[in-house]
Amino acid sequence: MVDTYVGSIDQGTTGTRFMVFDHSGQVVANAYKKHEQIYPNPGWVEHDPIEIWENTKEVVQEGLEEGGIDASQLEAIGITNQRETTIVWDKETGKPVHNALVWQDRRTTDRVEELQDEDKVEWIREKTGLEADAYFSATKTEWILDNAEPLKLQSSRGDSLRSRAEDGELLMGTVDAWLIYNLTGNHITDVTNASRTMLYNIRDMEWDDELLEEFGVSKEMVPEVRPSSDEDFYGHTDADGFLGEEVPVAGALGDQQAALFGQTCFDKGDAKNTYGTGSFYLMNTGNEAVKSDHGLLTTIGFQMSGEPVQYALEGSIFITGAAIEWLEDVDLINNAAQTAELASSVDSTDGVYMVPAFTGLGAPHWDGRARGTIVGMTRGTRKEHIVRATLESIAYQTRDVADAMEADSGVEMTSLRVDGGAVKNNFLCQLQSDIIQTDIARPEVDETTALGSAYAAGLAVGYWDTVDELRDNWQIDREFSPERSSEEVDKLYDRWHDAVERSLNWAQEE
Repeated sequence: MVDTYVGSIDQGTTGTRFMVFDHSGQVVANAYKKHEQIYPNPGWVEHDPIEIWENTKEVVQEGLEEGGIDASQLEAIGITNQRETTIVWDKETGKPVHNALVWQDRRTTDRVEELQDEDKVEWIREKTGLEADAYFSATKTEWILDNAEPLKLQSSRGDSLRSRAEDGELLMGTVDAWLIYNLTGNHITDVTNASRTMLYNIRDMEWDDELLEEFGVSKEMVPEVRPSSDEDFYGHTDADGFLGEEVPVAGALGDQQAALFGQTCFDKGDAKNTYGTGSFYLMNTGNEAVKSDHGLLTTIGFQMSGEPVQYALEGSIFITGAAIEWLEDVDLINNAAQTAELASSVDSTDGVYMVPAFTGLGAPHWDGRARGTIVGMTRGTRKEHIVRATLESIAYQTRDVADAMEADSGVEMTSLRVDGGAVKNNFLCQLQSDIIQTDIARPEVDETTALGSAYAAGLAVGYWDTVDELRDNWQIDREFSPERSSEEVDKLYDRWHDAVERSLNWAQEE
């Protein structure tokens, strides 16, 4: 009998990965390709959607070849994606009308301040669970419709993008919808990605007419919303397409919800933190959408076919791994692996704090005009201190969110499951355990975003029968426990707040 597998397309901020998993959740194939980061102006970040699609096809084929796997051995494909990143494309030709506006893009900050001045923040939060912020897709879609150069199309009517959108000629979506459209021809998104657009009502579970009107997004543009693990499938790949097989595309989750799923956080109170470009701390709150009073987001965790939605509280930290990349960019380190060695070569930062607010601050501060700051330097400050301060900033930002999470949920955290590229760094894991004063559990398979979407797709097609099978797959690689006293840590953490204070509202003229 031929072995079968589940594939996962993991379309992230810096690149696209394709992974293939077997029944025990182990990786049997893995291919990755970076795409270009486009910075047209300060605070603007774009990607080329065509490049992303071409790279996707390339890594899928590469991964299958490398693993010696035929496309016919794939029982399903799942998708996970950088969330909020927004694409508008022509329904007929499939061509984007503009580059994708990336989740980190701050160009619509003025529009968000307008919403704040109009007292619409609470109204938006009530419907969507989100802060009014340039991070989400609503203001990005509005910007594209107002500012993209209209495509010279066959229709040659020269109509504005808005009227073309109203006529159903344009589609919008997050990256999952773009990939599903290119893979299957269908315009579909899942509940988790819909919940990140600032256009979807997470309580009524539908696109919100008032929000669509507020941002000038016509109903014809938005995708159909389906469960994250969908027994009816989103569609099949084309037998005549690049795979040469009809494979069901059956699961999709925004990357952070996919990590929650991949870490088997299926029960109320389960929590995970993913350390990627940014860090995203999610706690499953069960069937209840818990309202945050401490600057967190209420979001959809996942939905299985035929089951009620599971909600989550989320703390979104915009810059963590990207701060390590910045150290590399400015030649303070040669590669990420060096950070642990440099940071542990000094006993402390000597009072130096680094606040990596390169694209503003997310939870729980929500200041789009905050900017990166290093404070406390003296003539004796060396690069080792700055590197250590950068790693500490990741741990402090996580504590900001962990404290808010406990206050909102009333659940005291005993252990935090971690994943993402940065958790390979033992120094960071130990630091994190010390600063939040809780145990840290690092799983064997740390690519949990890809694993989560594979699980969602595999459950939908019956490759796995129950979530208990997935729980059995979850294995700990290593645990870290606090080694420093809470008094010592609290003192350092208090000073962190002072450093954050100095980074706020810096970018006045943009």
